[in-house]
Amino acid sequence: MKKAFIAFCLVGWGVIAVPTASAQNLSSQKIPLDPSVKTGKLKNGITYYIRKNSEPKNRAELRLAVKAGSVLETDAQQGLAHFMEHMNFNGTTNFPKNELVNFLQKTGVRFGADLNAYTGFDETVYMLPIPTDSAGLLEKGIQVLEDWAQGALLDPDEIEKERGVVLEESRMGRGAQQRMRDKFLKVILNNSRYAERLPIGKDSILKSFKPETIKAFYKDWYRPDLMAVIAVGDFDVAKVESLINQKFSSIKPPVNPKKRIRYDIPLDGSTKVAIVTDPEYPQNLVQLIYKQPNSKEKTLQDVRNNFAQDLYNAMMGQRMQELTQKANPPFLYGASQYGDFLGNLDSYTSIALAKDAGSMKTALTTLLEENVRVQKFGFTQPELDRAKKDFYNAIEEAYKERDKTKSANHVQEYLDHFLHDKPFMGAEAYFEFVKKHLDGVTLAEINGLAKKYITDKNRAVVIMGPEKSKDALPTEAEIRTLLNEAGKDVTAYVDDVVDAPLLKTEPTPGKITGEKLLDKLGVTELTLSNGVKVLLKSTDFKNDEILIKATAKGGYSLFPDERETGIFTSYLVQSGGVGPYNQTQLQKFLAGKTASAGPYLSELTEGVGGNTNPKDLETTLQLIYAYFTEPRKDADVATGILANQKAYLENIQKTLTPEKVYSDSINAVLTSNNPKRQPLKPESVDKVSLDRAFEIYKDRFADASDFVFTIVGAFKPETVKPLIEKYLGSLPSSERDDTFSHPNIFPPKGRIEKVIYKGLEPKSRVTLVSSGEYDYNPENNTQIEALQEILQIKLIEALREEESGVYGVSVSEGTDKFPTGHYRFSIGFGCAPENVDKLVKRALEEVNKIKQNGADPKDIDKFVAETRRKTEIALKTNGFWLDYLDDNTFLGDDLNEIFEQDRLLKSITVASTKAAAQQYFNDDNFIKVVLMPEKK
Repeated sequence: MKKAFIAFCLVGWGVIAVPTASAQNLSSQKIPLDPSVKTGKLKNGITYYIRKNSEPKNRAELRLAVKAGSVLETDAQQGLAHFMEHMNFNGTTNFPKNELVNFLQKTGVRFGADLNAYTGFDETVYMLPIPTDSAGLLEKGIQVLEDWAQGALLDPDEIEKERGVVLEESRMGRGAQQRMRDKFLKVILNNSRYAERLPIGKDSILKSFKPETIKAFYKDWYRPDLMAVIAVGDFDVAKVESLINQKFSSIKPPVNPKKRIRYDIPLDGSTKVAIVTDPEYPQNLVQLIYKQPNSKEKTLQDVRNNFAQDLYNAMMGQRMQELTQKANPPFLYGASQYGDFLGNLDSYTSIALAKDAGSMKTALTTLLEENVRVQKFGFTQPELDRAKKDFYNAIEEAYKERDKTKSANHVQEYLDHFLHDKPFMGAEAYFEFVKKHLDGVTLAEINGLAKKYITDKNRAVVIMGPEKSKDALPTEAEIRTLLNEAGKDVTAYVDDVVDAPLLKTEPTPGKITGEKLLDKLGVTELTLSNGVKVLLKSTDFKNDEILIKATAKGGYSLFPDERETGIFTSYLVQSGGVGPYNQTQLQKFLAGKTASAGPYLSELTEGVGGNTNPKDLETTLQLIYAYFTEPRKDADVATGILANQKAYLENIQKTLTPEKVYSDSINAVLTSNNPKRQPLKPESVDKVSLDRAFEIYKDRFADASDFVFTIVGAFKPETVKPLIEKYLGSLPSSERDDTFSHPNIFPPKGRIEKVIYKGLEPKSRVTLVSSGEYDYNPENNTQIEALQEILQIKLIEALREEESGVYGVSVSEGTDKFPTGHYRFSIGFGCAPENVDKLVKRALEEVNKIKQNGADPKDIDKFVAETRRKTEIALKTNGFWLDYLDDNTFLGDDLNEIFEQDRLLKSITVASTKAAAQQYFNDDNFIKVVLMPEKK
């Protein structure tokens, strides 16, 4: 099935009888839709999708989808589809001015993170997650959707204020990528309307359009026949259907609706070549695009046929990955796959990131050769067998999790059905269909796709590189020659497979020597005979998921003069594979299994991470054991990795982008140019030794006695104990006393201001940092988190809504416990160069208001609501508990701290925020770094 469909169709569920091929020809059967979804259409033409789903509990995901985007704009409206999206947050019938954002923040919904929208070429989608456990909130949520559909006020004053915000969004999108895109887009889109109607629009129009112009767009295209209301969540379906009827039936369809034209990208059979360069583009990228008419999934035969497409993509992806695991890889990264393109087209696209401009021909030649290889010789049966195993495993996993699927995933399915005619069978029906028909997909069928996908018609080649390397890039004539001649001498693919046990010898199990139940946490703490500790938390959040993480103190901080090798150590080790398997062979060995695990070595810690399910838990534990006891050194792969990394860093150094110069400058200021914090350079790679990396690795993983393993997910402690004794209890142990050597690098004291002049575009970035010593404890941590969120709210109001000077503002905080307590506050935003001083002044004024008066009680309420809502959902996820238990164990914090949240939140008051602001926004320790465009 098509890639986009695979991503979304699996999350629904419902019992649907899918006839077998023998009962009726699949090509004559329409695709049955999941009956758990209540669908309908109001008399005025509005479509709706409603589904009850309790993941997460007491939440609903609401969407308003409009089949109208930038492609429908007139010449005078370019950018107004997107501007209209903004205006729906700036005043509607029931929520004037910014009251909508204010109201939702009080319910715990965050602007941007939760409440959001997007505008594309063909659609605009509004997203609203809403709690359902408070009286009236669901009704309010449906009311918000109705306001977006027909209640936008489009007040001229609000339009004027929003111009600055949208222009800043446009400004922040400028740069090398945008300049290059503007050059090649018309070429690859055959001068179609899509090339002329980018959603951001034209600044000249955004600055000067009349309110009547945007009102005309709203009137023409926000209409019932082009809209859908989607509601998925923990609610009563009949109630929501009634609410939709009440709120949306009153919207009157237009008497003479404007025709909704479906624009196409024409196919003329030609091969287009675009070679574009830019002074600020640091990479060398080649894209090879084979455009094809879009294939719709209308019958069960289409669904069955698209199995082959997904299997093709998987096998091609594996081959491309193998190319980067050689001693002399042909490119830094490569990929090929078939999928949706744009408008009425699909495409088979191959891309490669070349090492440098001189390697672009090699990268393009390799892409062409791999395509010709599969065209001439096809895939092998073992490749197909493995791909089928992986495909089936993924579908089975979605089926097992069908009652634990997030509402947001379901919503995306129904959006795709309304906007793009993609079906939603549901996980149960689709799983049954896969079981019946996957085996019938033949190698000949898949190999036939290569001849369909890869042709000499409707091709496009895009070459992107740095301006200074322009002369080294291939010419159009050279590219056309390669297109015609590459691949003539290719030979068949050789499948490198090993058939051997993962472990040479079975481990001798250890014993559980201590067991403690942490009742409140629902955690069982085990102590093993080799000193290893294990925290087990059995959950029902997922039916088929187990997460593993292990951490010990040490890291490459214990090798202070070998930082470069330390940084690469775990990457080089993992890339070598384990035991008898190199990395490529290991991936093939694990086909059809959900078993991933690997080591890591950071500055202060070493450890392993894993992701599996009950069926494949033993294989995953075997992998972990093998990484401790049988790491595999692969000099060829390591050589290739280091060569690629050096080439990547050389490209960056040759063409320093404004963003890179700015981030490096901030890093240099915050770390006082400490060598242990300097960015990697090409010469850094020369210091990396594979042999020394293995010595460091073996040293850090020679003693597991100080490792704490956290295992969270779908298991019963008693059933996993034998596996833990066998694979974790047998890990090597010397019971040495380990810790880390903290580098003790923190922002310098004093006031520092720095301006960097870099960049061609008229845009600036600002970073303001306050830092100092800190008493690390739960009470202070909560105060500093509250201060961060409250200031974020205030700066969005001030800099975006009132000053119209930014698109977004970020406020972040960080606290350290080791070696001594330390905190850092950072405020960041982008803006016009001429507005830097004004906006910095306004930002500091907002900080000073909190220092003088404390936070607004309404903002404190918003922080409390957001935190409670966020935590409520997090507590029902395996990922949260894995990180929480692991982090608190490493820091030596109380594992029961999570149960103190209500008490800690009650401590946030106007007075406490005032005191915190005075303490943490320290005028004596203040850093300001500003990026300005180059002086002309």
